[in-house]
Amino acid sequence: MINQSQSIDQPKVDTLAQELATIQQTGAKRIALLGSRHVPLTHQHLIEMMSYALVLSGNRLLTSGATGTNSAAIRGATRADANLLTVILPQSLERQPQESRQQLEQVMHLVENPANDQLSLAEASALCNQEIISRCQQLICFAFHDSQTLLQTCQEAEDQRKVVTLFYFD
Repeated sequence: MINQSQSIDQPKVDTLAQELATIQQTGAKRIALLGSRHVPLTHQHLIEMMSYALVLSGNRLLTSGATGTNSAAIRGATRADANLLTVILPQSLERQPQESRQQLEQVMHLVENPANDQLSLAEASALCNQEIISRCQQLICFAFHDSQTLLQTCQEAEDQRKVVTLFYFD
């Protein structure tokens, strides 16, 4: 018979084992990088450098198409190797903000979701984030403590036994 403490500790052991396996993996990984739209410029520069280094190391980067974090991730990944970047949009390209479209039109691997055009941006973003985490091995997320959609995405990724690294801006 399994006692209650064993059943509670098992997910922690599984998560630690997954993290150890990811750290020990020497080959390229599929890494999702997501985050808030409202990011100071200095933070955007750091995110751009991180995505550049991740892609330069041979990792495949997945992100979405919003301004802020995702835009910085796209800039860095494109500079390193545009072929290793996949951008998944919550809706069609036409529904993206004008300031994002020019950058997104240059992305080689762009996935649009026009079926979500009738949804609110929050609903479409939640579905998009689910698709992104289903394709990755690891999630790196930049959020504020009140970024509900992003925090929910992190929880869903953890539930799927993905390695999640969450950075808070506040």
